Amino acid sequence: MDFANTPSFFRSGPPAGARLAMSVAASIVLLIGDSRYGLMEQAREALSLALYPVQRAVNLPAQAMRHVGDYLTSQTELKLENTELRARQMQMTAQLSRLQTLERELNELRRMNEIRSQRDDAAQIAETLYTGRDPFSYKIIIDKGADAKLLPGQPVVDSRGLLGQITRVQPLTAEVTLIIDKNQMVPVMVERTGERAILYGYGGGVELRYLPQSSDIKENDRIVTSGLDGLFPEGIPVAMVTKVDRNAGAAFTRVSTQPLAGVQQTRYVLALQAKQTAARPAEPPPLPEKKTKGGRKSADEE
Repeated sequence: MDFANTPSFFRSGPPAGARLAMSVAASIVLLIGDSRYGLMEQAREALSLALYPVQRAVNLPAQAMRHVGDYLTSQTELKLENTELRARQMQMTAQLSRLQTLERELNELRRMNEIRSQRDDAAQIAETLYTGRDPFSYKIIIDKGADAKLLPGQPVVDSRGLLGQITRVQPLTAEVTLIIDKNQMVPVMVERTGERAILYGYGGGVELRYLPQSSDIKENDRIVTSGLDGLFPEGIPVAMVTKVDRNAGAAFTRVSTQPLAGVQQTRYVLALQAKQTAARPAEPPPLPEKKTKGGRKSADEE
């Protein structure tokens, strides 16, 4: 640039006082024009639009740090909330399980009371304490014994059917042998036909044995007590027929059954009084043998 040809006015400029006076005058004019006529509004809008990318670029690191902090805070809060929700869910599940157990026990007690109210004898409601110690026998211990005037041989039922019978009585407890025990037998009959049979336990289940091939028994037939033994009252549900196997080469029909009572899961039981039957009349004594003089029987006895 050739400073030699430049006018002295632009090279040295006006004096400082003149520049100040011009700046003050320009400022006053701009202020008055902007306040009254809005002369700088469009300029400000254009300037702000031009400077917006710069403003965004300047604020971007701060916003990024703020977003990262919010993300980390959100993750921590979500983890805490998930942990709290899991713990609450486990508590609610446990409470729901307890409520379902209580509801099932309440329904059992209601059905027991209904059965007890329908009977004329002094039936005793008892609670199952624990099972027998022998794993090869199926027995339970109930919380009533001689104090409740229980006796060996009394039948025990639940809300669905026959469980077994009392086999041992202690002062405060009693032992109940379940119908699925291998040493347990129950005289029963087919409810539909009235045909009598014996139900045998085999250690975990029950089955009907020694039924002839001509027996009119079918699947889903209900088996009830016949009342012929003098212990079990008549008509107590015992089992349901699940399978009938008639083999032409066998002498008897093989019948598989399923116990109706909750032999492995019941909580409350009902001890019934044994059926009262008349005593069997005594048989007459045998007649003495009459002998002749020769030690031989008379002709009438022969």
